[in-house]
Amino acid sequence: MKRKIIRIDEEACNGCGACAAACHEGAIEMVNGKAKLTREDYCDGLGDCLPACPTGAITFEEREAPAYNEAAVLEAKKKKAAPLPCGCPGTQSRSIRRATVTCPSETPAGGMPGCLAQWPVQIKLVPVHAPYFEGANLLIAADCTAYAYGDFHNRFIRNRITLIGCPKLDEGDYAEKLTQILACNDIRSITVVRMEVPCCGGIENAVKRALQQSGKIIPWRVITVTTDGRLEE
Repeated sequence: MKRKIIRIDEEACNGCGACAAACHEGAIEMVNGKAKLTREDYCDGLGDCLPACPTGAITFEEREAPAYNEAAVLEAKKKKAAPLPCGCPGTQSRSIRRATVTCPSETPAGGMPGCLAQWPVQIKLVPVHAPYFEGANLLIAADCTAYAYGDFHNRFIRNRITLIGCPKLDEGDYAEKLTQILACNDIRSITVVRMEVPCCGGIENAVKRALQQSGKIIPWRVITVTTDGRLEE
């Protein structure tokens, strides 16, 4: 049948994943860093994805396409809503779109806006292959630093992709996971933020080993937060 359906311009797509998150029917997926209309029968032609796209890569067209299959969409949603094997739906990877304002800006009625650009943030939970890693400035921080330093969002999270962890409490070593992330993605820079306490050296050492093992030369720096909230670079 001939009907209205979306069209995605791959060249204009920047791989942010915003359209896939906005598509309530699950018709769009990220494939090799680009948005793809993988299920034409899931697309209802209403275009919830259009305003989510920051590059204007999505438009409407009228062409031959399968009819919208509402029953299949509802069944897919039911399966997606089922608990994940790990029991934690919050581990699903996604980008977070922010209004185009300086972050943080004047305090709005709802409180100070955050600057986090993606989810999840825990090193052990974040996927190795995610579109937001391409060309990213990476922040790798000990999780206590955000509590010790009051302006953490504005100073460190803004304009960076954030990974956090606690080398003392988390089991295992971060170096292997970080090596994969660095080796498989185009990371522009790394900022390591750690506490002054000795156990926090584990996160700095993991980044150092990951850089060596990845074989890449990436600019990186370490910033230490004191327990009373001062910065030491």
